[in-house]
Amino acid sequence: NKPQQGRVTLDGEPAGTAAYRQAVAWMPQDIVPMPTLTAREYVAYVGWLKGMNRAEAWQQARRALGRVNLADQAGTRTNRLSGGQLRRVGVAGALVHGARILLLDEPTAGMDPYQRRVFRDILRTLTDDVRVLLSTHDVADLAEEADHVTVMYGGSVLHHGDTGSFLTHTPPGTVEGRAAEAAYTALLRERGVAA
Repeated sequence: NKPQQGRVTLDGEPAGTAAYRQAVAWMPQDIVPMPTLTAREYVAYVGWLKGMNRAEAWQQARRALGRVNLADQAGTRTNRLSGGQLRRVGVAGALVHGARILLLDEPTAGMDPYQRRVFRDILRTLTDDVRVLLSTHDVADLAEEADHVTVMYGGSVLHHGDTGSFLTHTPPGTVEGRAAEAAYTALLRERGVAA
């Protein structure tokens, strides 16, 4: 859908400028392996698409794979990587060109508990120099990973604030480990959008 109003800026730069495109990276929900490319070639290719020259993209691909703990898989073809490893290659591709903001779409969908833990640990190491914006339907990701939470429903913002203010919606007596899910459900009920 075409936006009805508003504008997108980053530090005063309007969306669409080269500076904006350089600062923001996006990782889609589905990372499609390219069977002919190794992990390093894949990440370097993404860097080249973002405007890096070949030599710089190749060099930075090694660094980006190291940041996501995949340096040992740099020579592995992407179609031979596990689902969790492929997601990490996606993050490396998003980081290769020095993005300051990383947009992640459902980054842990389909991961087993171990892969989710590794992925969350990697995200935690990135937040020192990269802002991460995460879109997810799995509210369990929120309690551990998010500093701020925005809940949208039907195009409307139902909540925007720090994670603590979101978790205040958790009903008393909620089982440990289910606070974010319970807070989300309670918030929808409070706003009259769920039974």
